[in-house]
Amino acid sequence: MTQPTPRRKIIPIKPVADPDSKIYPRSITGLFQRWRWFFVGLTQLIFYGLCWLPWNGRQAVLFDLEARRAYLFNLVLWPQDAIYLAILLTLSALALFLFTTVAGRLWCGYSCPQTVYTEIFLWIERQLEGDRPKRMKLDAAPWSARKAGIKFSKHGIWLLLSFWTGLTFVGYFTPIRELVASLSSFSFGPWEIFWVLFYGFATYGNAGFLREHMCIYICPYAQFQFVMFDRDTLLIAYDTARGEPRGSRARNAKVDDNPIETKTDIKPAGLGDCIDCSICVQVCPTGIDIRNGLQLECIGCAACIDACDEVMDKMNYPRGLIRYSTENAVQNRLSNAQIIRRALRPRVLIYLSIFLVATTITAWSLLTRLPLKVNVIRDRATLSREATDGSIENVFRLNVTNASETAHVYQVQVAGLPGLRLAEPVDIAAAAASVGSTTLVLRVEPGAAKAGNHPIQVTVSDAANPSVSITETTKFIVP
Repeated sequence: MTQPTPRRKIIPIKPVADPDSKIYPRSITGLFQRWRWFFVGLTQLIFYGLCWLPWNGRQAVLFDLEARRAYLFNLVLWPQDAIYLAILLTLSALALFLFTTVAGRLWCGYSCPQTVYTEIFLWIERQLEGDRPKRMKLDAAPWSARKAGIKFSKHGIWLLLSFWTGLTFVGYFTPIRELVASLSSFSFGPWEIFWVLFYGFATYGNAGFLREHMCIYICPYAQFQFVMFDRDTLLIAYDTARGEPRGSRARNAKVDDNPIETKTDIKPAGLGDCIDCSICVQVCPTGIDIRNGLQLECIGCAACIDACDEVMDKMNYPRGLIRYSTENAVQNRLSNAQIIRRALRPRVLIYLSIFLVATTITAWSLLTRLPLKVNVIRDRATLSREATDGSIENVFRLNVTNASETAHVYQVQVAGLPGLRLAEPVDIAAAAASVGSTTLVLRVEPGAAKAGNHPIQVTVSDAANPSVSITETTKFIVP
């Protein structure tokens, strides 16, 4: 009879520190900290720089709500393309399931805007107030001219950065160059003022004050992510078997067969590799003790890994007491190759297959998408009438959307009834990324069809490139 799989131990949301007390993360250096700053730089380079990138005489990425158009480099999207928004949300959900199942909360630790801006704000705070002990001492000290000057400078820089962040955010909806020009002339529109201040103060409040509270109590991702975890999900793991029992000891204490004779020598004391220095707690941005096991508050930033590896180096112990691993790997002492093999489990392969298929279909749809949209609307005031030459006439409104970045002339052809013709030839000129419209008058000879509604086809094609063509079906009414 097989033994049931032991359930994961998940520590509930209960921070180590008092929720009302401020957490002072200690600065740390190391491989994962460098990776964090790499992603901070990359994400902010994209965010702050992309809106300034010119493309075909306009902004490369712009969501023009007033004109009801979105520009993404060469791609121009219209309200009729809202299906792509639904597809994007679906792909984001699939990516979330896939990434979280494989790698846990790495997104939170490295690229989440809350994490990124908190890291930037903390760096500014350290430059002005010093590292953890100095910041704690400054906050505990009575108010003085020096303290007020430091605090005023810090919050002033935070507010300037937050304001520029809000301005950049709005710059993706109102052309950023126009926005900056209106800023210099104090001619902001009311909506621009509202969203710049709203997004700016949200950045200031979230990164400057809420910080870990946003990750622990407010962010919905933290509350449901563990549904997507299993025992082979990558997470920050403390090697309990190697580290416990923990205890302090001299730096020259050894774990080999010939330990140096000291009172704190770990061999006779029976201690593990953890020296109980609590540095892993001091560097944690959410203030948890990773040695207590898997916890909801852990954002996977690996600050504790860098801190612990630094301590292990000083003690001449092997690195990896705290490391990226899985519950199965820690419990069963699996190698890195075994961890990778177990990562390719059925659940992951299903998520990956669905994501790749959906992404491929979406990419194919965008690449083969015609830069033309046609809408044929019947004139409701006149369903059918007799023309001056005795023929039967129906009137339509033809709207042609040019979804490309160059002007085009479109030709119209009709079919579906014997002798169906245009009252006069129709050519529609549409400027780049604009809508052209005209009145479409169609005629047939009396007796060409029985009384009633007859389906007909209206074909609109590019005069310079007939392969760009769309056929729409409508009804021709014979009285």
